[in-house]
Amino acid sequence: MLIGDLLLAHGLVTKEDIELAFHRQKENGGRLGENLVALGVISQDDVARVIYEAPQAPKTITDTGIQSSNLLRLLFKAMYVNSLETASDFSAAIKLPIPVINRLVQEAGDRKFLEALGTADQTTFSENRYVMTEAGRRYAIESLQQNQYVGPAPVSLEGYQARILQQKITNERVEQTSIDDSFKNLVIADDFIRRLGPGINAGKSILLYGPPGNGKTTVAEKVAAIFANIIYIPYCFEVDGQIIKVFDPAIHTPVLPAESESPKTGLRREEFDGRWVPCERPVVITGGELTLEMLDLSFNANAKYYEAPLHVKASNGTFIIDDFGRQLVSPEELLNRWIVPLESRIDFLKLHTGKSFQLPFDELVIFSTNLSPDDLMDPAFLRRIPYKLETIGPNKDQYFEIFKIVAAAKGLEMTEEILDIVIEELQVRNNFDLACFQPKFIVDQVVSACKYMGITPHFTQELVEDALKNLYTSGAKGIGQGAEKASTKSLKPSASNMAAVG
Repeated sequence: MLIGDLLLAHGLVTKEDIELAFHRQKENGGRLGENLVALGVISQDDVARVIYEAPQAPKTITDTGIQSSNLLRLLFKAMYVNSLETASDFSAAIKLPIPVINRLVQEAGDRKFLEALGTADQTTFSENRYVMTEAGRRYAIESLQQNQYVGPAPVSLEGYQARILQQKITNERVEQTSIDDSFKNLVIADDFIRRLGPGINAGKSILLYGPPGNGKTTVAEKVAAIFANIIYIPYCFEVDGQIIKVFDPAIHTPVLPAESESPKTGLRREEFDGRWVPCERPVVITGGELTLEMLDLSFNANAKYYEAPLHVKASNGTFIIDDFGRQLVSPEELLNRWIVPLESRIDFLKLHTGKSFQLPFDELVIFSTNLSPDDLMDPAFLRRIPYKLETIGPNKDQYFEIFKIVAAAKGLEMTEEILDIVIEELQVRNNFDLACFQPKFIVDQVVSACKYMGITPHFTQELVEDALKNLYTSGAKGIGQGAEKASTKSLKPSASNMAAVG
């Protein structure tokens, strides 16, 4: 992890700035940050802030917060599995700085676990090569039998707890201009955005409810994408000698390249703790597949280490429960699991050994449902969701605006005549409510039909009516006002829950 990469990830400098600073560094010496300040591209306060926010590398084994015996076992597992030989190899594998590695190597030598084989020629320096003795190999195999985790060293539970609190989601103020910019490609009511903004900044739970197809999922995803701060995620942490993996490439998005291409001299590489990965704030989206087990530690009986639950992986980010009420777990069970964390902002987890521990519960939880909240939640739980926003269908003018934007994106021109055809079929003949997803559905259908016929995409009454027939099934009851009078060919929405535009 290099200071230049971090400054670049924060958007404080450009690649060109770093290149200029590197050339100045070769001529005048000093650190990269000092040269960037001298060039006037960044302030000393900004450099200091980025350095302060990043986890600092441990200088001693004690500084790691992990017992030396556990680190030594991890080192020997890495050596055994990956055939490592040099201190720099060891450092890259378990993400600890060379001074700490050298102390572990010294301890291993004292215990007759390692033998030195001389130096290994490298590009710019030479290193000692090490090989495990027979006692060392037995120690490595025994360590793998205890657990098969091989990778970066864990951080301590206390260190992880402190880091979650240090980078709380409420530390990041989301300005109104950022929210307006995020939603600029959606046709959405001003009062909805006005009420949504405080909920985002409060970091408390939000309930989005309303009929299907009006953009609840899209709103939730856009809220999650608004946050811009960089946070630090540990590869894993340790509790009572047990390893719990946190970093998940499917959830966490690193902001630095896997192998930095930046110059390696004078960039404070050793000052940052490689056990932490600088990432965007995470976003976890769950739907009907959510089970209660996903919210507890997952112990691999074969590998003998844990995977953190979904909401822990979402710490300092956003956790979206989509289609709430349709999960494999019942709403009552799910709400009972979450009621304490949402109230106290602390979650309690238990190891299979019986030991319990706590973590700060810091994430923006968004519930999204097209079912009635009163049917899903009791009043006690509803009180714990301070922001409740209903997404309703568009009026005719909003519907027309959505249609024009979606159609233009596909090279089509939406006219009032085509709108009248749609309104006549949906509302007059079938008592079906307008919904934000319908324009995109219809436009996509028309484009596909024109492609099939080998003609330039355009609207016709026949193409629009064919698209509408794919929007509903014959014989279903309408769901709009006066649905009890719907014809036998009333409309039923498709499974799509897309938002208006985008």
